[in-house]
Amino acid sequence: MATPHPADLPNYEQAGELKFGQVGIANLRIRTLDVAQLAAEMRERVERAPKLFARAAVILDFGGLMQLPDDATAKALVAALEGSGVHPVALAYGTPENDALAERLGLPVLAKFRSQYERAGETPAPEPRAAERPATAPPAREVAAASAPVPVVEAEPGLVHALPVRSGQQVFAANRDLTVLAPIGAGAEVVADGSIHVYGALRGRALAGASGFTGARIFCREFHAELVAIAGQYKVLDDVPKALHGKAVQIWLDNNDILQIQPLA
Repeated sequence: MATPHPADLPNYEQAGELKFGQVGIANLRIRTLDVAQLAAEMRERVERAPKLFARAAVILDFGGLMQLPDDATAKALVAALEGSGVHPVALAYGTPENDALAERLGLPVLAKFRSQYERAGETPAPEPRAAERPATAPPAREVAAASAPVPVVEAEPGLVHALPVRSGQQVFAANRDLTVLAPIGAGAEVVADGSIHVYGALRGRALAGASGFTGARIFCREFHAELVAIAGQYKVLDDVPKALHGKAVQIWLDNNDILQIQPLA
């Protein structure tokens, strides 16, 4: 039997990598500038989890491309993503040409979503302060000086939250672990730069390793989460085997990029 030529094999690689940041806003890092494929991928995400993705705010990140799209292609991408059910609200921080493109598109520019996206030797852009965060923010996070910088979670006492987290609320633990002693309702969000421990039911979103710390974990006693993420790698409830719904589980990253969910012993 003749061996198929590599060009004849189907390409299963996604054109865009979707990750979630500290306040649940999605960052779409464009890896292949194929407008139709990007729109189809996003439409599939919306159809699989409409409560999470329908009309979700999305930041477009062109940092993974060799060159920026021209104005017509960028406008076509924004329109196609709007048609797929999400709402592009900004471009990720980049070059002066990127800033100029954002201005022509009528979109703001936001700071880089993940420091591991930065190339070696680049100076990280300052992070905007979210409205929910305390006025006395902790010192800037350190980044390891290596060819692939990895954010380091500074050692601080963990934050313990004793009250229920209700729909629309967010609890954020900067540079530390978060322990929640009460239920987390649907539509609520808990975020930590370290690990997250939930001693009640988890029905909303839990985002650990929010600064890119891949060693973070999520532990919960009753798993019903709309979305869980570690260092931006995420799964929605429909991606999780039904045998784990309602169970005590732990969640971590295998090989720094594969999200694993297993029952607690």
